[in-house]
Amino acid sequence: MNKISVIVPCYNEEESLPMFYEETARVLRGIKGAEYEFVFVDDGSSDSTLNIIKNLAREDEHVKYIVFSRNFGKEAGMYAGLFEASGDYCVIMDADLQHPPALLPHMYQAVNEEGFDCCGGLRMGREGDSKIRGLFSRAFYKISKSLTHMEMSDGHGDFRMMNRKVVNAILDMKEYNRYMKGLFSFVGFDTKWIEYESVERAAGKTKWSIKSLFSYAFEGILSFSTMPLKAAGLAGVLLFIGGMIFMIYNLVRSIWAADAVTDFDIIMFVVLMVSSMQMLFIYILGAYMSKDYLENKKRPIYIVKERG
Repeated sequence: MNKISVIVPCYNEEESLPMFYEETARVLRGIKGAEYEFVFVDDGSSDSTLNIIKNLAREDEHVKYIVFSRNFGKEAGMYAGLFEASGDYCVIMDADLQHPPALLPHMYQAVNEEGFDCCGGLRMGREGDSKIRGLFSRAFYKISKSLTHMEMSDGHGDFRMMNRKVVNAILDMKEYNRYMKGLFSFVGFDTKWIEYESVERAAGKTKWSIKSLFSYAFEGILSFSTMPLKAAGLAGVLLFIGGMIFMIYNLVRSIWAADAVTDFDIIMFVVLMVSSMQMLFIYILGAYMSKDYLENKKRPIYIVKERG
């Protein structure tokens, strides 16, 4: 009999966790020919999330959990869950019920009967997101796709069921700076997408602020693209062309107009433009070097405080 492992990274999810467990367990019990387990990963929660998970583990033998020593982030939580899971198929889900448990039977059919290695949920719309957040998200995925040349589209999230080949490929990549959406795309394999409507959280508040989303987006671009480094050369060419046009314009203007721009104005403009571009690319170089610095330290992706 096949086994499905449901991996649930949790950070302060005390309000939604009981509802998530009840709904998901009910759906899993209805899947014929498969047993299941829950792998909850407590990512340093400061509320009652861990107590709820422990109570679930005492009442249900299908529940196991690991507790991080501190907050390591969702990327580490997903990796830890995949590492601890024992199922033939693994599915990653959020505890806020924005990933509909009703799709699990269809996902299982795709990977168990239809020959797909992976089946992901394709989110349609952005219910509960502000217009600004939705705009930035769509823009990021367009930029990311053009820079990395990988399939990372808006709506392709972490909600997906994978067979062991896919899971092992993900686990083989032990990089410290993890961007799971990029890793899912990088490993490839045959993937089926099932559309579902975006819904608001069942309870609680999102942990993603605009600042954290920008940071996450920047992490994804740095992890899978060297284009920002190459952009320095392009910027240099554009600055040179722009400077030549500006000089020619002012030369012509000095001949035909009495109020020509002075040499001092031209020098200041060029100095400011060049200095700003230098600072920008020094920052980009520093960002890449910092990532390499952390990778070379070989620090663990997460530290486990407790298992159950």
